[in-house]
Amino acid sequence: MNEQNRKIGLFLVITGAIFWGIGGTVSKKIFQEYNIDVNWLVVIRLLIAGLLLLSLKFVTQNSREVFKVWKDKKAALHLIIFGLLGMLGVQYTYMAAINYGNAATATLLQYLSPVMIIVYLLLRKRTVFTMNDMITVLLALLGSFLLLTNGSLSQMYVPVPAIVWGVLSGVAAAFYTLYAAPLLKKYDSLVVVGWAMGIGGVALNFIHPLWAAAWTSFTLKTYLYLAFIIVFGTMIAFWFYIKSLQSLSPKETSLLGSLEPLAAVITTVFWLKEPFGTFQWLGACCIIGVVFILAFGSKTHSKLKKSQTKVSSKIS
Repeated sequence: MNEQNRKIGLFLVITGAIFWGIGGTVSKKIFQEYNIDVNWLVVIRLLIAGLLLLSLKFVTQNSREVFKVWKDKKAALHLIIFGLLGMLGVQYTYMAAINYGNAATATLLQYLSPVMIIVYLLLRKRTVFTMNDMITVLLALLGSFLLLTNGSLSQMYVPVPAIVWGVLSGVAAAFYTLYAAPLLKKYDSLVVVGWAMGIGGVALNFIHPLWAAAWTSFTLKTYLYLAFIIVFGTMIAFWFYIKSLQSLSPKETSLLGSLEPLAAVITTVFWLKEPFGTFQWLGACCIIGVVFILAFGSKTHSKLKKSQTKVSSKIS
């Protein structure tokens, strides 16, 4: 592999992961300061980011690939379900978790999705229980306990609604990863994710229309924050991650992708000035450690790794 291409791949995955993490923190910022509705933010984020991804595919590669998926009725139905339950599900639950809590906790709870996938595969008897599985599950449980309680048995350190939405975000991300796999075997990832974003955005638009926002109250800073969330925190972050897979292995992208929760934690603590206890930092390390175990895991995790080659749980 060309060393220059490898350096480019490293830059892309690191930049994409950091953008993902910071994007969640910026979302919390506009929830706090500008009272922007979660539903509206999810709608505008999905619609514009989806359009940008499809446009990118249309102008840079074979434009016919963009519409090919709709010619297969079975694939089209699969894509619609994926857009509604997978894409919209994970985006909405993630943003709701940020709204009720903070970006750091929401991102880390979403990172439990690989463990949920392992449990699902074990229950379906599609894999066997190994020492790696046991260590992964126990580390994830310990990390979650420390993250949510800061080591205290007497109280929750994170609001209950934030915990509920965060866990649901992990479940939605697990579904997203597993359900997308058959589509990604036949169609380009930019096309699948771009259309899924559009489908999810259009569906939620019926509940909370894009135009139903207090546009006149938006300041220049509001628009800049929104632009970062949509363009850098969603569209470019995903695009860079996908591009990096051309130069790096899935193992390397998974490891470097763990910079996402780290970026979310650091910006939450040092920019938004939200408290993050010593045991919460330890819990965050435990959850990020799960990524390392999975990346260096045995054949037990082969099904999980294959499904994450083009679609990561980092669709936050």
